[in-house]
Amino acid sequence: MSLPAPNLDDRRFQDIVDEAKRRITRYCPEWTDHNVSDPGVALIELFAWMTEMILYRVNQVPDRLYVKFLELVGIELFSAAPARTDLLFTLAAPSPEPIRIAAGTQVGTERGQGEEQIVFMTDEELHLVQPALSACLSRGGGRYEDHSESLRLGGSMVPCFPTLRPGDALYLGFAGSLAGNLIRMHVNVGGVDAPGIDPRRPPRMWQSWDGSDWREARILEDTSEGFNSSGEVTLLLPARHEPLAIGAVRAHWLRCRLVDVVPGQPPYHISPMLESVEAVGLGGAVAAHHAEPAPAELLGTSNGRPGQSFEVRRAPVLSRRPSETVRVVPPRREPSREPEAAHWTEVADFADAGPDDRMFTWNGATGEIRFGPGVTGRDGRIRQYGAVPEEDAQIFVTGYRHGGGRRGNVGAGKLSVLLTSIPSIESVRNLDPATGGVDAETVENAKIRGPLYLRGGNRAVTATDFERLTLEAAPGVARARCLPPNSPGEPVRLLIVPRVDIEPERLVLEDLALPETLESRIKGFLDERRLLTTRVLLDVPSYQGITITAEVHAAPTVRAEKVRTEAESALYRFINPITGGPDGQGWPFDLDLSIGDVFSVLRAVPGVQRAETVHIFLADLRGDLAPEEARQRIRLSSEALFMSVRHRVVVRQ
Repeated sequence: MSLPAPNLDDRRFQDIVDEAKRRITRYCPEWTDHNVSDPGVALIELFAWMTEMILYRVNQVPDRLYVKFLELVGIELFSAAPARTDLLFTLAAPSPEPIRIAAGTQVGTERGQGEEQIVFMTDEELHLVQPALSACLSRGGGRYEDHSESLRLGGSMVPCFPTLRPGDALYLGFAGSLAGNLIRMHVNVGGVDAPGIDPRRPPRMWQSWDGSDWREARILEDTSEGFNSSGEVTLLLPARHEPLAIGAVRAHWLRCRLVDVVPGQPPYHISPMLESVEAVGLGGAVAAHHAEPAPAELLGTSNGRPGQSFEVRRAPVLSRRPSETVRVVPPRREPSREPEAAHWTEVADFADAGPDDRMFTWNGATGEIRFGPGVTGRDGRIRQYGAVPEEDAQIFVTGYRHGGGRRGNVGAGKLSVLLTSIPSIESVRNLDPATGGVDAETVENAKIRGPLYLRGGNRAVTATDFERLTLEAAPGVARARCLPPNSPGEPVRLLIVPRVDIEPERLVLEDLALPETLESRIKGFLDERRLLTTRVLLDVPSYQGITITAEVHAAPTVRAEKVRTEAESALYRFINPITGGPDGQGWPFDLDLSIGDVFSVLRAVPGVQRAETVHIFLADLRGDLAPEEARQRIRLSSEALFMSVRHRVVVRQ
């Protein structure tokens, strides 16, 4: 239970007016007209109104002291988190020479009227090359057969899946790495009989070797319909593509692997036979994040005292890279000799800093840079935490990136303006929506988080600790649920719902997958805080699809179509793992769904007079099974959440 905040002055407007009128007879007995029409009374009311505003500000002092206390114990606002996505660069024409797309290449949105352009920067270099096919193997029944010479000479047929068992594969080896490249393969399939599969859902998967495992390549187009006929296969390869020795052949491999068919779909009844294959490079994709670069910046001049602070011009500042740091240039002492600048190291705090350690702190939310303070001990000596820049030294930052926030969560195809000139690039776009952008933390949220941090410390021991620290690990976490182990030796399971800025009506199961970058960041954060004997397993909740069909009666003065749209939107928002539930903070774990809940949501929709009938169906989120009608209440397991699927509301008037 929190302590009640003191009300330093509880007087209100009328209290001040009444008190002033009572003093009239004492100080001005000749003043007898106390009606509101009297000019003196009007002045009293004016000053009472102004005094009430001052008292309101006075009563904010406890809140201000509370925030200052949080600063004192090291609670700082979280900076904004940038949205992330992959940018696909397309060549104007195949280039015989490699094309380098440098890290930091900028791509923005179209600048609309009155809108500010949103800029993304690439995370790393991308090399666009022309693929050189050097080997071809087939695998069937666990045995490899080399067809490289046959395919090179032509006139031979190469079986793609020799035994037609899942795991059979066609291997294409390339001389160089195609990491992140977009390639188009022209495949010529021989034979007169069709393989027999459904060309819309061929049971095959394209994969490439990343040095440790086979990673799925993205199929952008397949006019061969799974080797059902001759055509073109356009693939986007993962960000890593490493060489591998298969038998006596070492190459950068791309394989097409036969997988189990979907129930109800026909398998291959004969193996597709490949006559020839040619590959051409069309472009490539690289990861990018919402940020704009800021150049080197002069912050000011040192006064030689401990505890100095400076601020950069642009905030919020994103997490710093090794090259983004503070540089201190000492004053010139010899006219003919340029002073040597020193680079300083960023730290979280000065607790372990010595007097000669060149350290500083950098608050990402405000952009404030601080140098170490000097603290007077009991013996009167001053202990310096961190070195102090000498007097008249110039303080620079070598550069930084600013941006982030929810505004970076743009839709697919919105990033289409290339802001960095690159020869031979025809176009750029983001294939998928950008996700993960979170605004900087508010003071109100820090006031809630502060006591939790102080009470729980910085160690993950209890289930509540794990959930709290997971939310602190990355702004991209919307919710976390810790499931303690059932028996000794089992790992702690952390169920994580990633933060996605997608309309509830458009949210699908794939949007709630745990990104690898977010998973690695959480693991690294928790590894520093968990007990050595505790193992942590990161996972996602299981999601139960829910479909609602309902019939409502609308008022005759409103349009039925508008009521239907708002009613369905209300259902999508309510039955949602991120924005749903009674409090709008995401559907709670262990909370059941009943028909009464749905009736309450529908009755709250403007224009709805009453809800007649409601049916709840259990829906398969992957669309493979037909919906199953449920009873009046649906119960959740401890590791499951509800998610909306295709609600339908019929409106009667």
